[in-house]
Amino acid sequence: MNYSKRLLVILTVVFFLVGNAGQVFAGDTEIIKFATLAPEGTAWMKEMHALADEVKQVTGGAVKFKFYPGGVSGDEKDVIRKMRIGQLHGAGFTGVGLGEILPEVRVLDIPFLFETDEQINKIYDLLNDHFVKQYDKKGYVLLGWVPVGWVHIFSAGKIESVGDLAKSKPWMWEGDPLVQEAYSAMNVKPVPLSVTDVLMSLQTGMIDTVYGSSQAVLALQWFTRVKHMIDIRMGYATGGVLVSKRKFKKLSSEHQKALLNVSKKRLQILAGKIQVDNKRSVDVMVKNGVQVIPVASNAEREKFRKAGTLARKNLTGQLFSKEILQQVLSHLQ
Repeated sequence: MNYSKRLLVILTVVFFLVGNAGQVFAGDTEIIKFATLAPEGTAWMKEMHALADEVKQVTGGAVKFKFYPGGVSGDEKDVIRKMRIGQLHGAGFTGVGLGEILPEVRVLDIPFLFETDEQINKIYDLLNDHFVKQYDKKGYVLLGWVPVGWVHIFSAGKIESVGDLAKSKPWMWEGDPLVQEAYSAMNVKPVPLSVTDVLMSLQTGMIDTVYGSSQAVLALQWFTRVKHMIDIRMGYATGGVLVSKRKFKKLSSEHQKALLNVSKKRLQILAGKIQVDNKRSVDVMVKNGVQVIPVASNAEREKFRKAGTLARKNLTGQLFSKEILQQVLSHLQ
């Protein structure tokens, strides 16, 4: 083969490779491996599947989700570790998981502080931009808030006072400083466990008291072992969806924008559904034998609130700054 023919062959191969490179690149798919404690069939997972379907559609199949629901990837601390090494890329977290990454976000979970949905909504609006920036610094993209909702204490025996709670065998999410401080202020000695160990521990009698949103207690089947719910709200549990910034940057700018827009819309819908489902969950549990127990007196209610006040005082400067706490308190006042 002479030089001119050899050059023609080389150029033909080069043009073929260059021409098909764009097609190969355009066909690349980014799969976001996403974990959550929420089981399949819950409003959480139904809306996340809808989010995934819409993202897939608007990106032409270039961005897809693969879900690991029901805690199959472990507790939230396990999920964070897997996200850091790239084994997972995104997750839905409660305040405990969000706080593992950014401790000051737990200011949204302070026990016995908030009383109405309106208060909560205003505080989220006030602090949203701040937390988006802080998570970005930590290497995560905050796709949106999905609060778990109002938290109550559920127990096997009837609890009407702080003294009754102290006599029980209460569970505490292992490593949660907020609940640790609140319980300590009430002289309550909790049993620290992972969320995934709670049901078994209720069945064996290791614990007889838990806390959580009504939907979580129903979905996780804890209600089958605890037949009393204290009517006082222990707090408002935050929640949110994070994606690792490392994975997010692999998406084109167009697909990044699509993911953010779809997530904002779908997670707002989900937050509304969770509020509704929490109310429905109480009705379902009551029909299945759970009794709502009023706190014995206003004096006892005040003891619970004082425990929350002491907890936030002890954690100021450790978990969250005095400045961000003051923003919350001044806004409430």
